[in-house]
Amino acid sequence: MSKRKRNPICPYCGSPAVLRPDSFVHKDAGRGRYLYVCSHYPECDAYVSANEKTREPMGTLANGDLRHKRIEAHRAFDQIWRHRIMSRANAYRWLREKYGLREDQAHIACFSDYICDDLIRECQKALRANRIAS
Repeated sequence: MSKRKRNPICPYCGSPAVLRPDSFVHKDAGRGRYLYVCSHYPECDAYVSANEKTREPMGTLANGDLRHKRIEAHRAFDQIWRHRIMSRANAYRWLREKYGLREDQAHIACFSDYICDDLIRECQKALRANRIAS
């Protein structure tokens, strides 16, 4: 898991990412936010959201498949604290301990396919152990 940084480089094609309004990618659904978009977009469809206040990347650039996987991982993880299996703070502590992460690294928007798959499995196990359908 790489650390988030301003002016990231695309992990797929090696090109620099450029800060753009989200309407650059989501033509009909722009919300006035910003994204770091691979400079070879749309040939390379990697991008990541920028923080609304700081404009820092919210994670690492991801293609469509990895963005979808991160969304699924977040949905699975959020069920842990939403179903009160543990508090939100404890769920993030569990996440950090499970993957040996510092607090600044424990962001699903930085996770790889492998870590997302593993997190989804672990969350499903926790939900089953608590008799909650996932």
